[in-house]
Amino acid sequence: MNPATLLPEHLIFKRREGKKKEDIEYNFHQQEGTVTAVKGGTPETFEIPPGTQDVISCLYYARSGLSLQPGSSLTMNVFHDKKNRKIEARVEEIEILGGPWGKVETARVLVIMPFQGLFLNQGNIRVWFTTDDRRIPVRMKAKIIIGSIVADLVSGWQAASATQ
Repeated sequence: MNPATLLPEHLIFKRREGKKKEDIEYNFHQQEGTVTAVKGGTPETFEIPPGTQDVISCLYYARSGLSLQPGSSLTMNVFHDKKNRKIEARVEEIEILGGPWGKVETARVLVIMPFQGLFLNQGNIRVWFTTDDRRIPVRMKAKIIIGSIVADLVSGWQAASATQ
C-alpha cells in the first residue's frame, strides 16, 4: 500500500479454509486504471475505477477517511475475485471495549460487503477502531458458515499516553 495515497499496490492472498486452498496475487496499476490478478500462474488484467482498494487496504482507507461519529459513512470501490464492488463502512456507535489492551473508547464500524471477503463470511464485518488519533483496529468480527470469527489485537499495543 502506498502510504501517501492509501491505495493498494500489491497483495498476495493465500486462503486456507478447510479443503479450500486459493492463492491469488494482485498488482494494482492505479495510474493506468488496471489491476493484474495472477491465479494458478495465469495473469488476467481488469479495469478499475480511480481510487480502488483491495480487501486489506480498504481497512486502512476507512480508518483514516471515516469520521468516527455515529451515523457517518464512507463508500469505496474494492476489487476482489475479478470484480469491482462498492462497499460501505458505517459508524454504528461509540462504545468502551475491553481486551488485552485494557479498556478503550472505540467506534464500532459496520462494513457492508456484498461478497465473501477475508473469510468465507456470511455478510458484513464489524471493526472496532480506537477513537484516539491513532484509530487502531482492536477487534474484527464476522459471521461465517459455522458460527463467527472474532479477531482481537493481542500485541503491538501501547497506550496513547506511553507514546506521547
